[in-house]
Amino acid sequence: MTTARPVSGLTSNGAAIPFNDTYFVPMTDSSDLLAEPTALRERLRRDGHLLLRGVLDPDEVLRLREQYFAQLDPGFLAPGTPPVSGVYSGTVPAGTGEYGVPGHPAHSFVRSPQFQRFSEQPVLRRLAETLLQGPAQLLPRKIVRHFYLGSLRASRAHTDYEYMTRGTDQLLTTWIPLGDCPLPMGGLIYLEGSHTLTPDQLDPLRDVTDRPHDSRPISHDLRWTAERTARRWLWADYTTGDLTIHTPHIVHASLDTGTHRMRLSADLRFQLDGARTDSRWTRPWSADDGA
Repeated sequence: MTTARPVSGLTSNGAAIPFNDTYFVPMTDSSDLLAEPTALRERLRRDGHLLLRGVLDPDEVLRLREQYFAQLDPGFLAPGTPPVSGVYSGTVPAGTGEYGVPGHPAHSFVRSPQFQRFSEQPVLRRLAETLLQGPAQLLPRKIVRHFYLGSLRASRAHTDYEYMTRGTDQLLTTWIPLGDCPLPMGGLIYLEGSHTLTPDQLDPLRDVTDRPHDSRPISHDLRWTAERTARRWLWADYTTGDLTIHTPHIVHASLDTGTHRMRLSADLRFQLDGARTDSRWTRPWSADDGA
């Protein structure tokens, strides 16, 4: 459950951000609206995102987590710990390929029958169709994110649409933590009300960036982003079976993983059938595909 409690040493891509009421506010749980489609759509329109708890079978989620970590070199995991725990050994084994490219387990994992079955669960499609108010398709480019202690790598502040500009914006992202994901593990956070900001309001935030040659991310510095927009980051302690859904124009990011248990998550995107599709999202994900 989401609780307010002290957290110290939070960073994102190495840039520090204090955990206090100036920068963070708990996310609203919208699970009570699951049986009220109109109210659920209104909440999504109002907030740009939804936190939905207990939607997925925890056993299925943990089974997928176990299958992923079992594919890694055993040296990635702390000795004596089971793959489902995903406890980092503190050392990336020699010969481990670049994340998410051919030869790395994440690349093959998103193409596996197990991941396909998980992604195509009817409950996920029904949620998308309820919110989009029509038949929906799951885009083939499905992503697995794996972060671990000390890597200082996380999702920079961004909007999804900056990466999907050749298609419709009538789409939704479903973010699924594969296992418990408390705030220090680096779960997804949202900048409150940022889906109402215009491109002109977002552009100045790109002045502070660790990717000066890529205009798509907004900033790696979440403290800077919060201060410049006078908005706080919405956070939650996620438990196995929870998920979030968000619109393509809301600013979101993640924190660096600060726990020995590794963060693992899946990103799935649904859009209305027949809507224009960004061709970059019609092929399976690879971390080097440029999309």
